[in-house]
Order: sequence, then C-alpha cells, then structure tokens
Amino acid sequence: MATATAGHGWRIGSLSGIPIYLGRSWVLVAGVIVVLFGPTVQNLMPGLGIGAYAVALAFAVLLLMSVLAHEAAHGLVAQRVGFTVSRIVADFWGGHTAHDGAGGTPGTSAAVAVVGPLANGVLAVIGWGLLQTGDWRGVPFLLVYAFTAANAFVAIFNLVPGLPLDGGFLLESLVWKFTGNRHRGTLAAGWAGRIVVLLLLVWVMRPVVLQGQRVDLSSFLWVALIGGFLWQGASRAVRAGRLGLTTSRQQLRDVAREIGVVDTDTLLSGIAWDSRPLWIVLDHAGAPEGIVDPASLHSVPAHAWSSTSASSVAVRLAPGWATTLPPEASVDQGLEVMRRTGSGIIGLLDVDGRPWGALLIDDVTTRRGTPTRS
Repeated sequence: MATATAGHGWRIGSLSGIPIYLGRSWVLVAGVIVVLFGPTVQNLMPGLGIGAYAVALAFAVLLLMSVLAHEAAHGLVAQRVGFTVSRIVADFWGGHTAHDGAGGTPGTSAAVAVVGPLANGVLAVIGWGLLQTGDWRGVPFLLVYAFTAANAFVAIFNLVPGLPLDGGFLLESLVWKFTGNRHRGTLAAGWAGRIVVLLLLVWVMRPVVLQGQRVDLSSFLWVALIGGFLWQGASRAVRAGRLGLTTSRQQLRDVAREIGVVDTDTLLSGIAWDSRPLWIVLDHAGAPEGIVDPASLHSVPAHAWSSTSASSVAVRLAPGWATTLPPEASVDQGLEVMRRTGSGIIGLLDVDGRPWGALLIDDVTTRRGTPTRS
C-alpha cells in the first residue's frame, strides 16, 4: 500500500533499506502515455475499442517497472561501494536515485553510473528473448515488443556521453581519472551534455535544412521537451564544475571562520562572546563537544548568564564534525568531511588537536558575505 510522503511523492516500498517513492508527477507521465499511445493501439487493433487505452496504461506500468529497475541498479551498487543512498524516486523525468558520493573514486562513480543502462539492456534482452519463444500475437505481443523497444532505447540513449545522462557520469569519471580533478570531469561532461542538445536540434531540423520539408511537429515537441531537460541538467553541471574548480584552488585559511575556544564548565558571564563569530566548546578531556553561535545567546535571560555553562548552550553536531585539517588544506577536503558527516559546520583542528577555525557550508560560496564567482 502506497504511503503519502511530503516532498517525494508516495512511498511504495523499499529495497535493501532504501525507500522507493512514486513521484506525483509520474501520474502526468502515465496520462501522457495513455493519450499518445492509446490511439496507436486503436489503429493497430481496431477491435479493442476503448480497451486500447487500457493497453496503453498497461504499457505505462511496464515502463514504470523499467524505471524502477534502472534506479534500483544505481541504488544497490551505490550501497555496495559504500555510498549512503537516501531514496529512489520515479518521477516525470523518469527517475533519480539520491546518494551521497563522499569518498568516491572515478571507478566507483563509473560503476554506479553504468549499471542503470545495463539494467535496461538486460530487460531489453529478456523481452527480445520472450518474443523469440512461442507464438506471440495481439495485445501480449504489442506490450512485450513496446517494453523491449523502450528498454533498448533507454539503455542506448542513457549511455550518450553528456550530463545529466549516465553516459555523462561515465565521461566525468574518465576525465576525473586522467586529470585527478573531479570538477574538471563535471565541467567537461556538462559541456558535452550541451553539445548533445545541439545535436538533437540539428537532427530534428535536418528535413528543413537538407530537403526543404516542414518540421514534424510531434518530433519537434518531443525533442524540445527532452532537450530542455538535458540542457538544464548540463547547465547545472557546468556551473557546479566551475564552482568546484574555484573552491578546489582555495585553501581553508581563505574561507574558514575565526573561532574562540572555551571550556565546557565556563559560565556565560565569564566570556566576551561578541569578540568571536563562533566558539568551540571543549569537554573535560579537551576534545570539541559542540559549537556556540553568540547570536543564539540572546535567548538566554541576562540574569541566568552567571549560572549557565557554555556546555548547556553548545550545539552538538554529527560525529566527526571536528577534524584535523591544517590551514593549507584545500576547501575540497573540508567539503568531503561535510558530505561524510552530513554536518553543515565542521571544526578545524591542528595536528595537536587544538581548534583553529570552523568551516560553514555557506563559506564555500561566500567569504565574509561577498559572493565568490568564477
């Protein structure tokens, strides 16, 4: 039984602990398939009448199964290589698998990317094999044939080397492998995705340019829809790659926040909190136990400052939030800790374990309120 879940759609199950959602936009996909495929079924099998639309709906369900198989392959392999997978969603654009690629390598990233199209390829082979056995006719033949053709197309098209397609992630991994910089791979694959869109436009316009014919309206609309989606994804990749290259050239000392250090039992009244933008609280063993933002102390009544300890107002963050990284370490290394811990703030320690700064997620794109642009 599907469970409504805000944000992702209806939860319809789980796989290896990964929640699976049917996005609300998938209802629109099913509707489009029924409207477009139904008349085709009627033309092929006039005797079905209105039942042709039920066949079209059945094909939409088979397509949903193909999408979920594609995304499940991504999710299971991502888990296998050590990534944290938060959800699998089937939506208007097919589907997506949300996972944290912290600690990834070109090899693991490529493995996660390639298994999606491979899953569709396997389904296409299974469908083709079924068509070779028995005497398939009528509705069963049409559904198996459409299922086979759709999976073959998805497998091949997804391997096109341009983001946001899986082939784009393979290209990203290849460039990452040879340059040693993932951001260069993202930038290259993003531009490749833009080129793919331009080639699609050239393909749909070729009858006009070469033969003087009119553009087929339905083909143009499909290319415009798919091309718009690909262009948006490719453009996001280009921006992310540029931003990543900028941050990879920065050192932590360039963006880290200045911090103060205070012991756990220190009373609020004994510290000039406004002298530092952030404070790290040390426990009795001298290890960081939390962080204090002076702005949050206004909620503590003035008369209580003389009896309130720093420990009682410190915010506890995810395990591993305080890490040994020297000032000359790259911002990328700090981001890796954030991805691994899920914390938007990390404490920075020197080799002796003494706090020297803090990095906030906003510091990646902003330094003291000034946007960093590439």
